[in-house]
Amino acid sequence: MSYWLYLPNNPPEDTQRKGLPLLVMLHGCHQTATQFAQGTRMNQWAEQMGYAVLYPQQLVSVQAQRCWKWYDRATQEGGGDVPTIVGMIGKVMTQYAIDRSRVYIAGISAGAGMANIIALNHPQLFAAVGLHSGPVFGAGHNTIGALGVMQHGAATRMDSAAHEVLMRHPQFPGMPAILIQGEGDQVVRPINQLQLTRQSRLLNRLSEGPKITHKPQGRGGRHNAHQLHDFYEGRKLLLRVARIADLEHAWSGGDPALAFNAKAGPDASKMMLEFFSRHRRA
Repeated sequence: MSYWLYLPNNPPEDTQRKGLPLLVMLHGCHQTATQFAQGTRMNQWAEQMGYAVLYPQQLVSVQAQRCWKWYDRATQEGGGDVPTIVGMIGKVMTQYAIDRSRVYIAGISAGAGMANIIALNHPQLFAAVGLHSGPVFGAGHNTIGALGVMQHGAATRMDSAAHEVLMRHPQFPGMPAILIQGEGDQVVRPINQLQLTRQSRLLNRLSEGPKITHKPQGRGGRHNAHQLHDFYEGRKLLLRVARIADLEHAWSGGDPALAFNAKAGPDASKMMLEFFSRHRRA
């Protein structure tokens, strides 16, 4: 499996002392790693905020459309491509000065599904996860089932899949998450975000309701109207759910010259890095 690694040219002084935070970015179907980097403009934000960014790329020989097999039961339980990507992260952490308390993973669509699987199977490695237009965790189990999940979610597996994670990891430390979803998405429908929210509340043991913020549409359509549902434990923000009006199946605030990117904000890359900056793994 190939990967690309971005390292900032002028990292802040404190990251030079402590090591760089590392973000792992997983592309969606019909994308390459470099297209994902260009479309999300994540490297520009990483330069500004002092992050290293790792972009694994799915092999066409494994899946013809470069989809990650998030629906595969063995993968969901930590097999499939999971050990390969975790090994890749380990290699980067030994070769470069990385702050091991600040490792994050994110993706869009199938890449979001895969990012979630990797984080939930290796909760001590990751400080937080970012899921854009992602399918609910723990369901599908074949390609037909996956299409059903993308359209209808997986109500019968929603709670049980989260409880299985907690059973496999009795000392599960929680997994802070930012969930970003377009309300106009017809590919991975918003029901998935609702169910991911439920799973994240279970995994992070969040009983309090959210603080809701409404953001109006920006002038000239630069930003879509959106809502932020923020779930806290005390003063610590553990779960942010962003529901973006009018956004279809595309990275919010990306480069529209590339497929699966929408010009109108809010900028999902900036939102993710700002959320990640709040979290470290002890």
